[in-house]
Amino acid sequence: MTILPKKSLGQNFLTDINIINKIIDIGDINKKDDILEVGPGTGNLTKEIIKKKPKKIFLIEKDKLLYRNIKKEFKNKINIFNEDILKTNEKNLSNKKLTVFGNLPYNISTQILAKWILNCNSSFWYKKLILMFQKDVAERITAKTNTKNYGRLSIISNWKLKITKHFDVSRNCFYPKPRVESSVLSFIPELKHVKFQNAKNLEVVTRVFFSQKRKMINKPIKQLFNNSNEILNKLKINLNLRPQNLSKEIYFEITKEYENLAN
Repeated sequence: MTILPKKSLGQNFLTDINIINKIIDIGDINKKDDILEVGPGTGNLTKEIIKKKPKKIFLIEKDKLLYRNIKKEFKNKINIFNEDILKTNEKNLSNKKLTVFGNLPYNISTQILAKWILNCNSSFWYKKLILMFQKDVAERITAKTNTKNYGRLSIISNWKLKITKHFDVSRNCFYPKPRVESSVLSFIPELKHVKFQNAKNLEVVTRVFFSQKRKMINKPIKQLFNNSNEILNKLKINLNLRPQNLSKEIYFEITKEYENLAN
């Protein structure tokens, strides 16, 4: 049976077995592991995960036809749910920390990543994320201060995760071919990171700054704080800088001050 990818769901199925095996190797799967795969599609990656014989495999597939096909093909080797990953409570899947694989739909990849970062307030439900993104999105995730790709996504992603870029993936490795190349990144939780009262406050602060990224930082500081001069003096921030010139640590400090103000 031929599966026709749905453009509305951002479906591009990974078909290259060499790339699939390289992705599997990053996961370093053992027989005690519980695995979550997001968007298994036609099951090409799933087959290789099964060969590693982890303890449990959970799959989240939004497409009903793909869900039925995968359930029929792999039967009791997997636990599959016909759900939207953006609405899934992953903490309910397992009492163990999951290793997560995902060839994420391009149209919602950053929403998924933000959810997995911002919703982990006290503890992480995953031990490692191995995710594929559109290459330009991966470049934004891994961007450093003072570079053109540095922005909200860079700061939020690097808040409490150690990120490694592994390799790029040619568009020829997919069916149908996407218009752009992809990149595979892994994310490992860092137990020591800045704690906020509410992670969404970091999202608020970075949104205010990067909605006017070409402006000097005086304007967003005034937008966030009535006592802007006091905050600038306390944090010793140069008013001539622009949002991309501030390190992630400065944004963490600004977010702390924003929360203090709210109290």
